[in-house]
Amino acid sequence: MTDMGAFRDAVTVWAAGGPAAAAHELAARLAVRVAVLLEGPSDVAAVDALAERRGRDLAAEGVCVLPIGGAMSVGRYAPLLGPSGLGLRLTGLCDEAERPYYTRGFERAGAAPHGFSVCAADLEDELIRALGVPRVTELVRDEGDLRALETFLRQPAQQGRAPQRQFRRFLGTKKGRKIHYGRVLVQALDPDRVPAPLDDLLAVL
Repeated sequence: MTDMGAFRDAVTVWAAGGPAAAAHELAARLAVRVAVLLEGPSDVAAVDALAERRGRDLAAEGVCVLPIGGAMSVGRYAPLLGPSGLGLRLTGLCDEAERPYYTRGFERAGAAPHGFSVCAADLEDELIRALGVPRVTELVRDEGDLRALETFLRQPAQQGRAPQRQFRRFLGTKKGRKIHYGRVLVQALDPDRVPAPLDDLLAVL
């Protein structure tokens, strides 16, 4: 486990009501300066992939990219990590529908209430729009999932849905698929086609 991985685990334990000592010790030893609060591990995969493409080692820069298990959890994590807790600068990425949770959580932690990026629907939607459905189809084929996609698209519930919505739903139909494609889709982006919320997030780290 990397040191930053240990810090993430310690924060998760702390947020669940466990002891705070390990998180405090690791934050000081690793010189952690920023906590990026993300809704889930697929968002982490996308952020990490873009950072790698740009030659950045976020952990070495003192940036902790942390999945918090859903937007409603920001109210637990932000006070622990932000100005009222460890004193880290807070940022993050969320879906438009979840913006109020982030705004309230950041405000209560004494952090900038709009110091995070917002996706129109979700990050997968942003990536699919940036790449286009034909390119995403190629990537699904290259990853060996074309047969699964074709089976999924034949389901009655998918008939009449816009292709972009179909792909968003497909990515969530198997455990681990969203995480895997979070990295795959980002790696396939043209440099000038990175969705604005993701690009803006990296720019402030």
